[in-house]
Amino acid sequence: MSKTGTSFLDAARRIFVQYQKLGNDAMSQLEDAQFHWKPEPESNSVYLIVKHLHGNMRSRWTDFLTTDGEKLWRNRDQEFEEDTLTAKDIIQLYDAGWNVLHQTLNGLTDAQMGEIVTIRGEAHSVLEAINRQIAHYSYHVGQIVFLAKACKSNEWQSLSIPKNKSQEFNKSLNHL
Repeated sequence: MSKTGTSFLDAARRIFVQYQKLGNDAMSQLEDAQFHWKPEPESNSVYLIVKHLHGNMRSRWTDFLTTDGEKLWRNRDQEFEEDTLTAKDIIQLYDAGWNVLHQTLNGLTDAQMGEIVTIRGEAHSVLEAINRQIAHYSYHVGQIVFLAKACKSNEWQSLSIPKNKSQEFNKSLNHL
């Protein structure tokens, strides 16, 4: 337990929920075609990033404590092949990946943080594996937000403190 009474696992759960919501909030602003937009041909679209996250989450969090995080049934290369899904289907894919993560994370205890799991044959403590995925998923959610903001341009609804509104926000806190 930390001094605030929050365990690492509780903090990790909150961080994952925060990033899932950030991605959902960004994608909720997009129209179907914008999920497939790329700034240039070698880039990934929001859809491809979602497909990759879904594949990674299913692979890493299925049988998390007992099998390697890179499952034989995963086809990572296929995650980066474009096809036509609707916005609704893409968001369902995104949430399905997160659901696998949350189900596994909710079954873990703080006592298991030192246990060893493997990812692509490399040993990690459970704590290290969770940190690895926090970093990986926050990186990709950041890409989703960036692409969504680029698609929406001046129609973008800020997901944090809007540009040139920091002082207004700080005043609303009544302690600065």
